[in-house]
Amino acid sequence: MFSTRQQAGADLARALTGFADSTPVVLALPRGGVPLGREVARALGAPLDVLIVRKLGAPHNPEFAIGAVGEGGAVVLDKTSIAALGLSDVIVDRLITEARSEIDRRVDTYRHGNELIDAADRVVIIVDDGLATGATAKAAVEVVRQLGAARVVLAIPTGSHQAVDQLTAICDEVICLEIPEWFGSVGSQYESFPQVSDNEVIGLLRD
Repeated sequence: MFSTRQQAGADLARALTGFADSTPVVLALPRGGVPLGREVARALGAPLDVLIVRKLGAPHNPEFAIGAVGEGGAVVLDKTSIAALGLSDVIVDRLITEARSEIDRRVDTYRHGNELIDAADRVVIIVDDGLATGATAKAAVEVVRQLGAARVVLAIPTGSHQAVDQLTAICDEVICLEIPEWFGSVGSQYESFPQVSDNEVIGLLRD
């Protein structure tokens, strides 16, 4: 278990020191991944940016991910869960449209409409505060692949067995510090897990 995101980020940075010589780009998933991304980027002397990805939550249980949408048009859907919940194409399309609207808002808020940092032919380290279902991270990986990254590394302090296995199959490397026997949720792996605000994200990026 980790005390705070900052402590988890420092621990993650130590595990990633071997990447310093590869001049990586660090892309943090907002909002929770940004405090960790800042620690990693600072330790590696790497540029930091946010990669905007939105989880698609089930209509009656928003915490249950049925997929995710990323900037640049990437969409990852869990078709098994969608079928099990009996969600129609109309409902799924509405969720995707809403997610894209929020992505546009966050791009404007965090980057003032600027383009994502150039990741072509670079080692890209995607950082988040944890991995539950893996849907958001899958969309993030797809976005980074579309950007032409030479190598995609996912770095998280904690994750579920299932999600880590799924992401290991699509990333060049996954760095996960703790995979608890019983995962529960990302928040349950931290002693302190407050919401990260837009203003906090902007401040961390400015630093």
